Amino acid sequence: MTEKDFIPKRYSKTLKNGRFIWAAPSNIALVKYWGKKAHQIPENPSVSFTLDYCKTTTSLSFSERENDQNFSFEVLLDGKVKDDFKPKIETFFKRIESYLPFLKDYHFKIETSNSFPHSSGIASSASGMSALALCLMSIEKAMYQTEMSSDYFNKKASFLARLGSGSACRSIEGDLIVWGAHQDIDDSSNLYGVTYPFEVHDNFKNYQDTILLVDKGEKQVSSTVGHNLMHNHPFANRRFEQAHEHMSELISIFKTGNLDAFIEIVEREALTLHAMMMTSLPYFILMKPNTLEIINKIWSFRSATNSKVCFTLDAGANVHVLYPKNESEAVMEFIKNELVVYCQNEHYISDQIGFGANQIQF
Repeated sequence: MTEKDFIPKRYSKTLKNGRFIWAAPSNIALVKYWGKKAHQIPENPSVSFTLDYCKTTTSLSFSERENDQNFSFEVLLDGKVKDDFKPKIETFFKRIESYLPFLKDYHFKIETSNSFPHSSGIASSASGMSALALCLMSIEKAMYQTEMSSDYFNKKASFLARLGSGSACRSIEGDLIVWGAHQDIDDSSNLYGVTYPFEVHDNFKNYQDTILLVDKGEKQVSSTVGHNLMHNHPFANRRFEQAHEHMSELISIFKTGNLDAFIEIVEREALTLHAMMMTSLPYFILMKPNTLEIINKIWSFRSATNSKVCFTLDAGANVHVLYPKNESEAVMEFIKNELVVYCQNEHYISDQIGFGANQIQF
């Protein structure tokens, strides 16, 4: 599909008012997206686990008004007005207006909340933008008298979410989502995320993700700034090639259930992401001393016990501890006994693979 496929034909119905509610999850990339072109197009493909507990619930109420040159909306987080969210949503609406031409016909009330603490250091842009995109798609679907297929609904929701936050396009469905064109993966696209199409071994079912909150503070560098640092980066092209190679290798790994090979790629991807930040200009060290302590503890535990636990990182200090379901008891004991001491206020979040967003009836 191309961008033109998401420009709607004439709507058959007009809605005066209404409300839709969606809950959308966050996701954790295994192969990292880092570096983008214009219009939120990724420089390399990525694949992610959709999470289950870490999600954003968004209620979108809308009421008809006279069409204006400006967008009209208000934003509330946990019941409190959040005006500092408005510039990002304004930018999002401008990017998607040609694909949802009704945006200036309504006043919107956006009420959102996260299942995880807002100050936890967990990025909420992926879950937040995907939940908002799904609510907007529910409005469009209601404006058509003809049936809209779930495949088209999900693809367009992912397409729109991407224009708000790149990784948000991986939060519509689950449990493994691919974003970015890759020669070995059917129907993969730079425009939206797709469900991983090939065989996945039982070893990767019900995978667990315990998120260790090393630093709950604001991001040291925004994602947009971080991605832009890949322009003219001396190692960028090789990094993009590496991501393609890892995607190809994962096809066999997911099929055979080779956890050792999985661990190598996932941890290498995490460290490569941080290496790119440390070798950019300006340069940043996003890991904290406690991040490194946790990584070394995981390596020691794995060596001593032959566990298949591993780590991955986003562009920050927090550590995602990944492990198979059948190791839950042993790994959680390890986390509580040896790792939580390195977390801010000993805080962590227990999560697992999820299967995408859900519409909430009211």
